[in-house]
Amino acid sequence: MNKAAIGVYDSGFGGLSVWRELRRQLPNESLIYLGDGKNCPYGGRSREEITGFAAEAVERLVAEGVKMVVVGCNTATTAAIDYLRQRWAELPIVGLEPAVKPACLTTKSRRIAVLATEHSLRSDMFLRTAERYASDVEVVKVPGVGFVEIVEQNMEHTPQAREAVREVVDKLRGRGVDKIVLGCTHYPFLRHQIAEALGDDNIEIIDSGEAVARRVEWLLERYDIKAPKGAEPEFKFITFADEEYRQRLERKALSIEHDLHK
Repeated sequence: MNKAAIGVYDSGFGGLSVWRELRRQLPNESLIYLGDGKNCPYGGRSREEITGFAAEAVERLVAEGVKMVVVGCNTATTAAIDYLRQRWAELPIVGLEPAVKPACLTTKSRRIAVLATEHSLRSDMFLRTAERYASDVEVVKVPGVGFVEIVEQNMEHTPQAREAVREVVDKLRGRGVDKIVLGCTHYPFLRHQIAEALGDDNIEIIDSGEAVARRVEWLLERYDIKAPKGAEPEFKFITFADEEYRQRLERKALSIEHDLHK
């Protein structure tokens, strides 16, 4: 048993979609959330830049005394997860991959779409996963242009958000996909808008949050570092941006917490 916090890191607000699943599945665990903010978005940056940002974030979380790190950012995972695991070999580090495997295994039309950042879509990790599981499946790759910025500005329910989502979804029309994989942790905050723009209940939208929370629980049990049953969780929010950004992260998380307890 271990009451230390789990560290969750993202380029900004997106990892709060992972936070939501961790809170849902592991209610006794304390969490420290680091939303970079200063360098967001990561999607158009080089692998070297992203690796540097990720290393700085994990170093800060380690200094906070976390027992595990969840890289709640698909782009940072594709760019830096191998380096992070090598540098902090004694620390359990969980990364995110787009849910290509379950989509490929369950598609009936043999066509799926992956919405992700440009960096994630061209990464070696994504290409290896697609090659392994999508040998007989057509994968339509579409960058979620503007999605990260919309979530960062808390604009999910605005006309601008609906227009940005419509422009992306329009690229999928007539392609015959029956699964859409959300390959960036910011994108689940636009799930409703994506579903609305699709207007087709037969297309399933998949993200990785729930699977990541299950992986975290498995590792906590494997290393015997799960928080004691009945432990009162504590939360902390950190950023490389300014205090106003940190407060917005905290407000978003508290809003998620409120929704979980409705």
